[in-house]
Amino acid sequence: MGERFVVVPVDSGEMIASGGEHTGKTEARPAPDTGDSGSTGAGTAEEQEPLEDSVFEPQDPEAAVPILEYNREPNKYGDGVPKENSPFINNTEHDKNNSYDGTNMALFEEEMDSHPMVSSLLNKLANYTNLTQGAHEHEEADEEEGSKKKAITSPQMGTFMGVYLPCLQNILGVILFLRLTWIVGTAGVLGSLVIVGLCCSCTMLTAISMSAIATNGVVPAGGSYYMISRSLGPEFGGAVGLCFYLGTTFAGSMYILGTIEILLTYIVPQAAIFRAERKEEAVDALLNNMRVYGTCCLILMAIVVFVGVKYVNKLALVFLACVILSILAIYAGVIKSIFEPPDFPVCMLGNRTLQNHNFDKCLKTEVIDNLTVTTKLWSVFCDGPDLNATCNEYFVNNNLTLVQGIPGLTSGVISENMWSEYGPLGMLVENKKLSSFGESDPTKDIYLPYVVNDITTFFTLLVGIYFPSVTGIMAGSNRSGDLRDAQKSIPIGTILAIATTSFIYISTVVLFGACIEGVLLRDKFGDSVEGNLVIGTLSWPSPWVIVIGSFFSCCGAGLQSLTGAPRLLQAIARDGIIPFLQVFGHGKANGEPTWALLLTAGICEIGILIASLDSVAPILSMFFLMCYLFVNLACAVQTLLRTPNWRPRFRYYHWALSFLGMSLCLAIMFISSWYYAIVAMVIAGCIYKYIEYRGAEKEWGDGIRGLSLNAARYALIRLEEAPPHTKNWRPQLLVLLNLDSDQGVKHPRLLSLTTQLKAGKGLTIVGNVLQGTYLLKDAEAKKAEQNIKSAMSAERTKGFCHVVVSSNLRDGVSHLIQSAGLGGMKHNTVLMGWPETWRQSNDPESWRSFIETVRETTAAHQALLVAKNVDSFPTNQDHLGEGTIDVWWVVHDGGMLMLLPFLLRQHKVWRKCKMRIFTVAQMDDNSIQMKKDLQMFLYHLRLNAEVEVVEMKSWKVVA
Repeated sequence: MGERFVVVPVDSGEMIASGGEHTGKTEARPAPDTGDSGSTGAGTAEEQEPLEDSVFEPQDPEAAVPILEYNREPNKYGDGVPKENSPFINNTEHDKNNSYDGTNMALFEEEMDSHPMVSSLLNKLANYTNLTQGAHEHEEADEEEGSKKKAITSPQMGTFMGVYLPCLQNILGVILFLRLTWIVGTAGVLGSLVIVGLCCSCTMLTAISMSAIATNGVVPAGGSYYMISRSLGPEFGGAVGLCFYLGTTFAGSMYILGTIEILLTYIVPQAAIFRAERKEEAVDALLNNMRVYGTCCLILMAIVVFVGVKYVNKLALVFLACVILSILAIYAGVIKSIFEPPDFPVCMLGNRTLQNHNFDKCLKTEVIDNLTVTTKLWSVFCDGPDLNATCNEYFVNNNLTLVQGIPGLTSGVISENMWSEYGPLGMLVENKKLSSFGESDPTKDIYLPYVVNDITTFFTLLVGIYFPSVTGIMAGSNRSGDLRDAQKSIPIGTILAIATTSFIYISTVVLFGACIEGVLLRDKFGDSVEGNLVIGTLSWPSPWVIVIGSFFSCCGAGLQSLTGAPRLLQAIARDGIIPFLQVFGHGKANGEPTWALLLTAGICEIGILIASLDSVAPILSMFFLMCYLFVNLACAVQTLLRTPNWRPRFRYYHWALSFLGMSLCLAIMFISSWYYAIVAMVIAGCIYKYIEYRGAEKEWGDGIRGLSLNAARYALIRLEEAPPHTKNWRPQLLVLLNLDSDQGVKHPRLLSLTTQLKAGKGLTIVGNVLQGTYLLKDAEAKKAEQNIKSAMSAERTKGFCHVVVSSNLRDGVSHLIQSAGLGGMKHNTVLMGWPETWRQSNDPESWRSFIETVRETTAAHQALLVAKNVDSFPTNQDHLGEGTIDVWWVVHDGGMLMLLPFLLRQHKVWRKCKMRIFTVAQMDDNSIQMKKDLQMFLYHLRLNAEVEVVEMKSWKVVA
């Protein structure tokens, strides 16, 4: 016969004893036998001798206690379908109606209603519904209000529609259409490729880290914030979420400014409210127009989002089609330029580019009816239209030349556009191939129609302006709840979208440099080609394809930003991790985030009032970069330290990639704008610390908790490697507290003294001993621990609580002194109160316990601090205006007596107190020299104290 050793869980509150009655005993029982009657395991419970007999009182009614059983015959166990009781397994009415009708699992029969069987548990785990935790919490809140829940439909979106296209639409946008040609012309083809490579590499590495997060367990619905916060914890999640929210909000400002720039510059310039009378006023007039029209556009978009967000979602495909058609028009125009370049001539005076707004012909004079007459251009540079008028010297000395703005792909112009052309504000846009006679006069040139730099240009500025064009990589993960297989779709779709857009950006940089003349590339607003959009001059069949496409693309992106940002803020507010944001978790009856939309519109208006797309772009770059930095950092550290709950299935992920991505994010932040980078880091750091200090406690099973455990283990092992040096010695306290009959702290001032002595630094263990057995006193021990923690919180004592239940108080204190702490984090000093009743003859245990504590502390080579009249000690709210801390130094103790008053004076309560040191001199000692030596000793210790030497006479004891 085979033998079996079986461990089975039995409900701790209902122990099965002999005869099937419930008693307080745990017995070893034979497994049910299904064999023949002659089997030795077929006897009744009364016939079995218990392997272990112990009194048991359950600590947790839901807990299960293992029973060890020894059986000689193998048997077969049946299976039942119990009711599930789990925070993530949904209970069903079907489970309640199931009854257990097996006979070979009778041991479990009475606990079927409270614990799931393993087979049922695995079955429901395999069919786990992809619900966002945030949504699940909201559902629970709604259930409390008695509302009815709607049936959850299974997600059906795949990788292409659910991730790839949304990422593509959000990455390609306003910077591509309005600034990329100017970046290529200013930074050169090589510099532009470096910028594109840096930014695309940063987002690609961040996408890899995000994919690791997405594949670390079940991907929750609710977007990137839910995914990141549930993986990295509330502190990281809140910081990342708010940075992502601010970045998305300022992105809305940028898209609105792009929309207005296209409208007023390329579609209806005559709609401008503010007009410049002189050229130097043009910039201010443009900014004021942007502010007025941008504010109106923001209000209109906010109303649309408030009233009909469903229509915004339906128009998303239209906006995406505009982006794709515009890009296809660019490539079609490039191909057409090989055979028939478009005709967009640029008028050059000498080597300077002219704005083609106020003249129709690039001529000084022309012959009409055999008469030489001046042109409109002549009137611009001269005092009048007469041939004998006084003209600008440079105008007189240089010829006018027409240069083809789009020479075509095969023209070889790329060799001239390889290098950068950075310059200060007001620098003329010049063609170095053309000859020029005469020097420039900035005081006069500012009034003439030259194309000039409207801002000072340099490499780092262009990085900050370009980076928003590669953001939007989280658009796919924002739809995680709608994806059929989020773990597969998010990594593949996001990385493919980044690869596609990177190819588009790199190819367009090269094609722009190969097809467009350099002076036209550096003309930001297309002034030299009659106000046409520069990228539109290359497109086919018409520049209006790009103009209209980019206009609707910017409109759609702005609407989506105003739609997504409030929902992100609402999700953060409803999580309750940032208390002051909870008001923004409310909205309309259908869940629309009304208050969050108002705040978003207000922040968005700040960007509108800045009015310059080039100034807003670096701001949102900082917030997105900070968001990406947190993602890369958390993934890298968790992977490197191998935290327990970090198991991503994304096989291309490696910690080195995340460290590289983190380094790139940090580098690009400071490259773009060091002051914006500092501001963004301060904001993110403040959010992190605020959530850590004031935020609601959330336990999401995040990786940061595992990271903390790993870091603590590493630090403890390092502390064990070598004993501490005397320079690093500080009192690490074990505080022995007494409790009253109601488990309340008798002397809370002892905790106040601990706080004043430690100031939250080092190790503090607050211990207490309860007399009895743990099986009977476990509830009292928990209550005592809770009361001690409350007292520690009230007295601002930072440390750990350790309550021991022992058969007698003396043994319990001994156990605390021996075993409190862990590894190198052990106490070296015991702090206790003076026994109050030691003089009373009817309480000998008081002074005996005290003496034993002194002896055991000495045996453990630990210091002992005894606080007498501890209830008279100052609290943490007291401020001692005057007084002294007196130290009687009789026997050298290694400096402990000197250290204690020094530590106390670091606290605000004792800061104004003076320190006095008294030492004792015998009759044969030189008290004057002792005082000098002690003063020198204190000087070396950097202690400021008064020194007094007390001479003690010798006393002869006469029998």
